[in-house]
Amino acid sequence: METNHAPSTRQFPAFSLSRLLKTVFAPRKGERICILIDLEDPREIEAFRFLQNPKLTIQRHAHDDFYQGLRNGVSFELGLLGGEIYAYQVTGGSNLDLPETAFTVEGREVNLVEDILKNYDIVLCISTYSATAPLTAFAKQHGFRGATLHGVNDIILSSGLAVDYNEVSRQAEKLRLGMTKADWAEIDYGFDGKKYTLRLELAGQEAQKSHGLCRDGHPDVANLPAGEIYYVPAGAEGQFPMRYEDGTIGLMQVAGGRVNKATLLRGSQSTVDEHNRKLVSDPVTGELGELGFGTQVLPVSGRDIQDEKILGTLHVATGRSDHLGGALTPDRFSNKKNATHDDILFSPSKTPEIDVPQVRMHRNGETLVLIEHFVPAAYMQGLIAE
Repeated sequence: METNHAPSTRQFPAFSLSRLLKTVFAPRKGERICILIDLEDPREIEAFRFLQNPKLTIQRHAHDDFYQGLRNGVSFELGLLGGEIYAYQVTGGSNLDLPETAFTVEGREVNLVEDILKNYDIVLCISTYSATAPLTAFAKQHGFRGATLHGVNDIILSSGLAVDYNEVSRQAEKLRLGMTKADWAEIDYGFDGKKYTLRLELAGQEAQKSHGLCRDGHPDVANLPAGEIYYVPAGAEGQFPMRYEDGTIGLMQVAGGRVNKATLLRGSQSTVDEHNRKLVSDPVTGELGELGFGTQVLPVSGRDIQDEKILGTLHVATGRSDHLGGALTPDRFSNKKNATHDDILFSPSKTPEIDVPQVRMHRNGETLVLIEHFVPAAYMQGLIAE
């Protein structure tokens, strides 16, 4: 069985926007579709001025592969209307609430909800930071369907967005059925010769799946690439090492379902001190709001949006959880800029310094080993093979 210790040798079909939209949404003739992107200065969408900036690779993909794809035949083939593209100001964090305004290619300022979200049936958000949480809330209010595709790059286009999402859904469901209604999960971590364990209480809840299908007209937002099983923990205790963006490794102390303190294991003390100040000033930022497991065989893309969907990886997340069925909403944060949902991915590519010797869960009176050293254990492999 292929694991994520080595590059994936799986062969993928060429990316097809038509196939992706048809599979994910099964759109009906006459439905209206649009694209959202984020820019530091959203006025730069006027006459596509942002295309002059070579650093804006995500937004370039939004234009070249999605906007132009719709204009060059996909809309006609699927019977879709619209196809406009709009820009809003970069939020600066994962799943922060979106700004009230956006801009059109003609340079007009418009209201994001009244002029855009209320007037489209399908919304594609191709952005720097994930907008899944706020768009999910808007979808439930205004009845549209959508997909968030933050961080799109060449690897994601040629693999995670080229797959058959019918098969992704079937695979995810096999794992979900074998992992649902678990009592708890424990993750063992290894760093610098020491072992740490995080225990997450799952309280017999129904496991959920991110499987990429958003059909039947029901308001919903798919997070693409998809392919994971996840839970919203009912509680958590223990410790786990975390790699900060600057490479610093801190040890997270978890009690009462939250990270309440970080201590330095390697790197910059100031990075850890800054995190601790945030935990003190806004304690809910440390709440563990997700435990997720990847379900797909995919190449490493360098973007968490795809790499957390790779079979054998796992992630926990802190912060906002309302879009997953949790209770932590943006209004409970002391500072609205802290109301993020931040995935903490553990994989050989993202956290080479941190091993995960074992992940296990307790279900139906048994303790079952799921993963060992980022490789699916016998139980998980058996679920896939069924």
